[in-house]
Amino acid sequence: MTQAASRPAAAPAVDVRVESPLWQTQPQAEETIRAAIAQATAFADVDGEISVLLTDDAEIARLNRDWRGMDKPTNVLSFPAPETGAGDLLGDIVLAYETLARECAAEDRLFLHHLAHLAAHGFLHLIGYDHQTDSQADEMEGLESQIMLRLNMPDPYDARERGC
Repeated sequence: MTQAASRPAAAPAVDVRVESPLWQTQPQAEETIRAAIAQATAFADVDGEISVLLTDDAEIARLNRDWRGMDKPTNVLSFPAPETGAGDLLGDIVLAYETLARECAAEDRLFLHHLAHLAAHGFLHLIGYDHQTDSQADEMEGLESQIMLRLNMPDPYDARERGC
């Protein structure tokens, strides 16, 4: 992974597929996802294609069970493309409507802000970032905060600092 924080990068091609009708309540979801990924490319020199699936809790729980051994829904899953034979594909991001909506209600967040954050989070996973250790988490969260500020959206980690 190559970082280039001040260099504007061309955004990867983003294919968004809406699988669940629940997403119809968020007509700006696709635009928000594309904007978040475009801003995230300022921190990585990458080119290629990303597939984003907008689904529901039942489907993401199935994927989470089959691929991660966790039989429960989650907000976002990222599936980086294998390094060999993948061509220009960077990978897939899957987002679950109900989990996002529940988290927004519980944390008093706007849906599109949380969606942008999770799209950026998923993208960072595709390009090699992780949060398995505290130092990895600090680095990834710092980038996510910068991406959100570039989108003129609130830092998703500010609430933690305020004790919320």
